[in-house]
Amino acid sequence: MSTDLYSQVVNSPPGRLIAPRLGLPQPPKLERYEPGAPVVSGPVLSGAAPGGRLTAQLEKLIGEIGAEAGDGKAKALVFDATGITDSTELVELQRFFHPNVKRVERSGRVVVLGTPPQGLHVREATAQRALEGFTRSLAKEIGHGIAVQLVYVAKGAEGEIDSALRFLLSPKSAYVSGQVVRIDKAVAKAGKVDWERPLAGRTALVTGASRGIGRAIAETLHRDGADLVLLDVPALSDDLTEVAGRLSAKTIELDITEEEAPKAIADALGDGVDVVVHNAGVTKDRTIAKMPEDRWSTLMEINLSSEERIDDELLTRDLLKENGRIVCVSSMSGVAGNSGQTNYATSKAGVIGMVEALAPELAKRGATINAVAPGFIETQMTAKMPIAIREAGRRMNSMSQGGKPVDVAETIAWFAGPASGGVNGNVVRVCGQSLLGA
Repeated sequence: MSTDLYSQVVNSPPGRLIAPRLGLPQPPKLERYEPGAPVVSGPVLSGAAPGGRLTAQLEKLIGEIGAEAGDGKAKALVFDATGITDSTELVELQRFFHPNVKRVERSGRVVVLGTPPQGLHVREATAQRALEGFTRSLAKEIGHGIAVQLVYVAKGAEGEIDSALRFLLSPKSAYVSGQVVRIDKAVAKAGKVDWERPLAGRTALVTGASRGIGRAIAETLHRDGADLVLLDVPALSDDLTEVAGRLSAKTIELDITEEEAPKAIADALGDGVDVVVHNAGVTKDRTIAKMPEDRWSTLMEINLSSEERIDDELLTRDLLKENGRIVCVSSMSGVAGNSGQTNYATSKAGVIGMVEALAPELAKRGATINAVAPGFIETQMTAKMPIAIREAGRRMNSMSQGGKPVDVAETIAWFAGPASGGVNGNVVRVCGQSLLGA
């Protein structure tokens, strides 16, 4: 994996003096989660527009995570905007954030809570949709490694905010910013949750698990208590065996595009599976004018069609357990497109389409499906990019740096948690708020 030498230089003592004078970006050092750390390592300041319906649940959560009320500096700001029913009331955002936004410490968090605009009366829907412009703009101007998110909470889902807020307020969401998360009524009851090991007693399948992001996903789910089944191609057997040995995991070695692969995977899962993470994927870049059919088809089989067939097999055989999770790895290319990646972007946009289409069906089964869309993540693949493209990928986001595989893994672990039953059909970009795409 390559090293971000630029960040090291501009954040060195001499660099901190020279960079501002030259107008060079100074990527902040992001705080990431360490086992045993609190959800929030400092005070939380909360506020609400008149008529907000989440205040009681928010205060309860702040107490449960042991956060202090913010008087001076704050590690996080949370604003309940659900009471805003007209555009004239959007001034409540200015009234809360104008005096408080500079109080947020480095690597802090800002979360705005709203109501999904769909189905509301016109004026209320207009005002609630406006929250997206506010949060995305604030995320771009606030700096200092501070992440800003908007969480739409459906009416009747007030009790389902804990899992999302514990993730979005914590260092686990270091490289997630400018995102819109939607929470609905839970598809199934979670029961009592051990927030230190929320996946204890649950089985998780991770494809493409031997290297990079897949390895980080496996390590993070293991940290959270999951029993793992790790899958990769036979050519990567040595790497897969090494990861599985450290994590006490079972392995499946096969090519997921083979005709019998879905059945073999289902057979290997025995009594069922709680979490399925579709991570396996490849790139085969060329412009469409230079793209032979086999290059297109091979990628599509790996990145999309095989996932559909595996899901079909698991669901037909009823192997995804109640309160189960399917989590897919899409890409910023699937959101914004990318020159030379028509095949890859098509496959990753297809993954998003699959998530959106399958979410209602899985909800009926008491399960969820969501996706992460990584931006520039420091992996073996990005280390091979030409330096100009690599540097552009690192700097073209609000954090002015690349993410780490663990950033993707932490987001997947949040989706996978038993208390995330109200999070269904979401696509969350893990991209430091890339300046490309919506």
